[in-house]
Amino acid sequence: MRRHPHSVRTSKAAATGLCGFGDLSSSDKVSILAILQVLGDLLSVGTDRRIHYMISKGGSEALLRTLVDTARTPAPDYDILLPLLRLLAKVGLRDKKFGQKALDLEALDVTLILARKNLSDSHHLLHCLWALRVFASSVTTAAMLGINGAMELLLKVITPYTRRRTRTVRAATEVLALLLKSKSNSRRAVNRGYVASLLRLHQDWHSHDMDDTYVTIRRGLLLCLKHIATLRSGREAFSAAQGLETLFSMAQSYLDHESAEPAISAMFQILRQCYPRSPLPLNTARSAYTFLDTADTTPEPLHALTEEDFEDDVDEEVDKDSESDHSKEEDDDLETDVDKLSARPGLDRPEEELVQYEAMCPELSCSFEELESQLGYDLNSEDTHYTANHRHIPTVASSGQCCFNKDQSSWGQERTNLASTSLLSRVKKGRFSGHLSSKRRPSMNVSPSMQTNGAGTDPSGDNASGTQTFVEEDAWNREAISCPRISDFFPNSTKSGETAGVMEKLLHTHHKPIPFHDPRAYTAKAQRTKSAVGFGKMAFPDLWGHCPPSSAQPMLERKRGIQRIKILEDVRRLTQPNDIINRVVFSLDEPWPLQDITSNHLRFFSKFESGNLRKAIQVREFEYDLLINADVNSSEHQQWFYFKVSGMRAAVPYRFNIINCEKFNSQFNYGMQPTLYSVKEALLGRACWIRTGDEICYYKNHYCEHTAAAGEAGAKRYYTLTFSVTFPHSEDDCYLAYHYPYTYTALMTHLDILGKSIDPQQVYFRKDVLCRTLGGNPCPLVTITAMPESNSPDQLEQFRHRPYQVITARVHPGESNASWVVKGTLEFLVSEDPVAKLLRENFIFKIIPMLNPDGVIHGNHRCSLRGEDLNRQWLSPHAHLQPTIYHTKGLLYYLTSIGRRPMVFCDFHGHSQRKNVFLYGCSVKETLWQAGCTVGASGLLEDVSYRTLPKILDKLAPAFTMSSCSFSVEKSRASTARVVVWREMGVSRSYTMETSYCGCTQGPYQGLQFGTSELQEMGAMFCLGLLILELKSVSCSHQLLARAAMLLNGEEDALDQHLQRCGGSSGGGSSSSSELDDEPPCLEEIDYSADSSSEQEASLSELDRQIQECAFHRDEEEEEEEATGQTRAVPLSGGP
Repeated sequence: MRRHPHSVRTSKAAATGLCGFGDLSSSDKVSILAILQVLGDLLSVGTDRRIHYMISKGGSEALLRTLVDTARTPAPDYDILLPLLRLLAKVGLRDKKFGQKALDLEALDVTLILARKNLSDSHHLLHCLWALRVFASSVTTAAMLGINGAMELLLKVITPYTRRRTRTVRAATEVLALLLKSKSNSRRAVNRGYVASLLRLHQDWHSHDMDDTYVTIRRGLLLCLKHIATLRSGREAFSAAQGLETLFSMAQSYLDHESAEPAISAMFQILRQCYPRSPLPLNTARSAYTFLDTADTTPEPLHALTEEDFEDDVDEEVDKDSESDHSKEEDDDLETDVDKLSARPGLDRPEEELVQYEAMCPELSCSFEELESQLGYDLNSEDTHYTANHRHIPTVASSGQCCFNKDQSSWGQERTNLASTSLLSRVKKGRFSGHLSSKRRPSMNVSPSMQTNGAGTDPSGDNASGTQTFVEEDAWNREAISCPRISDFFPNSTKSGETAGVMEKLLHTHHKPIPFHDPRAYTAKAQRTKSAVGFGKMAFPDLWGHCPPSSAQPMLERKRGIQRIKILEDVRRLTQPNDIINRVVFSLDEPWPLQDITSNHLRFFSKFESGNLRKAIQVREFEYDLLINADVNSSEHQQWFYFKVSGMRAAVPYRFNIINCEKFNSQFNYGMQPTLYSVKEALLGRACWIRTGDEICYYKNHYCEHTAAAGEAGAKRYYTLTFSVTFPHSEDDCYLAYHYPYTYTALMTHLDILGKSIDPQQVYFRKDVLCRTLGGNPCPLVTITAMPESNSPDQLEQFRHRPYQVITARVHPGESNASWVVKGTLEFLVSEDPVAKLLRENFIFKIIPMLNPDGVIHGNHRCSLRGEDLNRQWLSPHAHLQPTIYHTKGLLYYLTSIGRRPMVFCDFHGHSQRKNVFLYGCSVKETLWQAGCTVGASGLLEDVSYRTLPKILDKLAPAFTMSSCSFSVEKSRASTARVVVWREMGVSRSYTMETSYCGCTQGPYQGLQFGTSELQEMGAMFCLGLLILELKSVSCSHQLLARAAMLLNGEEDALDQHLQRCGGSSGGGSSSSSELDDEPPCLEEIDYSADSSSEQEASLSELDRQIQECAFHRDEEEEEEEATGQTRAVPLSGGP
């Protein structure tokens, strides 16, 4: 970047002036003052560039030498020292090595001596304190100042409340806070009893400062306590001085004082820091479920936690450049090795193994008659045969069998009705301007249907009083119906008569048809679903079905101060424990039931497919601490939850605290709500999941897990998700979930119904078993295309040469939103929509809708039954350990080997820390550019078509945003599907599509949370994007364009319009820093961290302001200014 000529001249002038210092003696007062005046004027205006230039030319050293020489004269001249100290403070703030330079040149001792000599002269002392503040910014220098008695000196300056010398007191508290960042200084403060003294000083200032004039002094004292509290001994001393109770009382009365925000923020940081840390109330962090067919299932040894496990003291005093570390963190993960980025590795298996995947692509070789006979393969057929070498993969596809008796003829009509309006016509006017954006937004915690129609009336307006009476009379076995046993629905069950009869009656009289769902089919499929736990019950919502509400729900507006209110309630458990119950009411670890139906508490249950709740503890009458189960054979990944709760009272807010979450932030802080399903509401005709919950926040708590057994030091910290729910009915059975559940059995049922809904003369819909999972469940592979119009050679040739599109989903079990998106894709592709017809006639879709069935079944969030993240196993998967990944990769290898490389590969995921929908892709050039690596990049040739599909989706899909897309390749992603398919199979359009759990910040869905309708719509929009991608390609045939015009009839104008719109420029993707999972940090500001390394105790601009103000008012009477409140608190950043 070119520098402005004037800036260059002034910077050189400053450097020249500094050079003059070396040639002047301390007695040459006039010359020194003149140089200081010039430097002060030059550095007081413009940007920091001048100061940094001066530092690079040895300016800091010259100023420090002048300070030492001047101060060591028999009678120091303060006419020189004061402007010199001001200039030192200004320059030192920008020089990261200033403290070490001061130490080397003995400026520390000189400044301390000056400060001691001027204890009675507040104006001179203030300047010394500014210099000490800059020196103390270095932890190493701060430790040396502590050794030389700086803390004792400062405590003489920090007096009890006074309206005199407050500017000096404030500066002293700021210096002391910086000194106490040094562990050795904090230990010294504890040993000398400074904790109680600092607490008393704060109490005195707090009690007298009624109008919040001296908030900065109070905050400085609190920051001193905060830094001391990083030590275990400091927390003990704070507790012994009744510090927790004192600050708790202050915080309660000061929550609404906006003018005291800096002090309040520091109070809550200390409260959270000093809350006694404790292990989770679990015997072990390992999952309550185990799967024994693994290489290593030895549980972690139990370890009795002691306070030493939580000690974070260190002996070393090391300066940390947190800013540079943070900036390097993003780039360090980017792959900058051009050879690795460009190289295509060889096969990870013998080439002859690929022939087995020919059986999964019969469309490439079978005759017309064979195609017709092979449709409808039953995924659960028990007589499936397997190859000798690979027990997971079938060699023969047998014809399917109907697994339920209900006539499915109605589904064809439903499908036709759903497709009565083409997808393209719905986007004709632009981003669904007349679709969901016009929907009314219901209130929370009350069923939308109840609000619009009233209790006792179903959505169609029919009188439902009979159903209402049935529901409220409890004339039915609520437990048996709300979570029925699978065995009760089959003739060999001794208990099947009563429960099955009641359920059949309910289905006959109260169940309203839901497209592509049938409870009887679901029950039949559930019997075949295998689990390591042996789940014997079905969750009512999965059995009964979900009909999306007619209204899109808005994001929850965050109540101001809600997190602080919840933290105070947590602290109150210690300070006011009178109402604490602490009773375990549910636990997977107990061998017998803990729940008493007559007891005055909620009842919980989670032992059903996809369920996850390990333990429930009643804390207060209407408050419960909940613990999520870790992934099977793991002690991590607590995020997904899904459980039943019953025994509630209506119109009573219940608080739920999920206390063992792991992610450092969540969209629950920014408008996201969990989901709720009411059994009574479903029986009243309103069967749907809705977003629910108030007073939601997510924050770090005091629970820890000892990790020394894993080879790590210290303790792993957990986070709390807290929310309040007001249930619509008393004595209801409700289900709460992290997101809209979608079980493996629901998928298998859906595929069966889809296969029976299509016209086999028009739609080629084939269901294969890709492989069997570790748990013995079939992993479905779906093929969708159009049947050839005839058995003529030309038609069969066109059929066999259609390009492939490959879609996978749900490799991470907790990302249920990905299943709803792929559900929308499947239903659209088999529909009568003209776009769907065109897609089928020109492409073959291979869809694996659930890559991790076992994880979904067991309620995992991220892993397989082996406790592995399957999206980190693509480099070298094993046929017997990661069968679904191994055979998906094998199928892709096979297609590539026969010259049928997919045009697009996309892996559908869910995202917990960002909003909207976006894609991750792969680009060598963008990776090198993001990493700032230009070597070798200029000569690279790269197909930039990987950007076309996201640009198209950005124009078409209301929820999609190009600005969140990234095309960088990270080292930590080398073994993910996206990167491996791009690198090894050469698929340039290899993507991960991320869909937010929360909602949208743009377009017609702005401010709305995603419902299942919006998620399914995104799946359909993705298909439309694939069509437009093909129509925009240079290889697109005239026959396809003509066929598109013919099928779309009068809608080709809309097609042309979108082709033009999508051809325009769009916002570029941005690469973001990432954790070792698939999620970059939240875009929103994080406001809950009590120990953020980015916190600044006093900003540069604030200290600059103080120095500049003093320079202009050298002769002011400080007492008078402070008495008028002119140095009133200036809000600073920070907050819990």
